[in-house]
Amino acid sequence: MRKITNEELGRPTVEEYASVEKMPVVVVLDNVRSMQNVGAFFRTSDAFAVERIALCGITATPPNREIHKTALGAEMSVGWDYYKQTSECVEKLRGEGYRLLAVEQVEGAVMFNCLEPDPHTKYALVFGNEVLGVDQAVVDQCDGAIEIPQAGTKHSINVSVSGGVVLWEFFKAFLNR
Repeated sequence: MRKITNEELGRPTVEEYASVEKMPVVVVLDNVRSMQNVGAFFRTSDAFAVERIALCGITATPPNREIHKTALGAEMSVGWDYYKQTSECVEKLRGEGYRLLAVEQVEGAVMFNCLEPDPHTKYALVFGNEVLGVDQAVVDQCDGAIEIPQAGTKHSINVSVSGGVVLWEFFKAFLNR
């Protein structure tokens, strides 16, 4: 077994990636405080062809050295917008026809293993602050919530890790459409 070189992988350039078909998913980051988490979301969003990222509230924006450390340039390939208020972003996305889902532990949340994403539906997935989660007022604006099942003693997993888990499942549905 031999590792494949980057050249052999045949990845598109940033310019070519701009015309690649994107998954109809917008990632909304609600007051994510860690720039490494923001960078990880950019990198994961690039890998799974996410339409764009909405950076809200205290969430840092590119260009930023700390974001770049984990994004490794994906902040240049993934489109993004900034909103001072997450609620403003969510309302805009609702008006554009997105189904809004908070990734959060709330009453009535659908366990993620029971969710079957519709590859023809536009989704906005809202991920929250590392300590406080998705703000309750934003949860109230969402159409629903999804919760990642867990078996450990902790009540949550890192926000960027949850992003990878959730986005992979949406990407699988997109690939299989």
